[in-house]
Amino acid sequence: QVQLVESGGGLVQPGGSLRLSCAASGRIVSIYRMGWYRQAPGKQRELVATFTIGSTTNAEESVKGRFTISGDNAKNTVYLQMNSLKPEDTAVYYCRYSGIVRAYWGQGTQVTVSS
Repeated sequence: QVQLVESGGGLVQPGGSLRLSCAASGRIVSIYRMGWYRQAPGKQRELVATFTIGSTTNAEESVKGRFTISGDNAKNTVYLQMNSLKPEDTAVYYCRYSGIVRAYWGQGTQVTVSS
């Protein structure tokens, strides 16, 4: 089993920054099997940023240059640094771990970008 706990969400003004954290515990093979997704009201859950081969990262087009995914192996924790936030970034942000047999999701953390 794998447990994921997100934190760091909140209310921020447009142009502001937030850093989300996802702490993983349990049978973790590698933090580079983790990624961030988000779901806005009335919309489907979408990929935000993940690791691809090794520690190489990949990000959804609308967040490239603004959001950065990183990880700390020693802490089994993945981060999402979000800069230049826009109202359209408002969503519940989820951490996902791709296990050998199945995927695991955290409970989500709300990010609201509003003046």
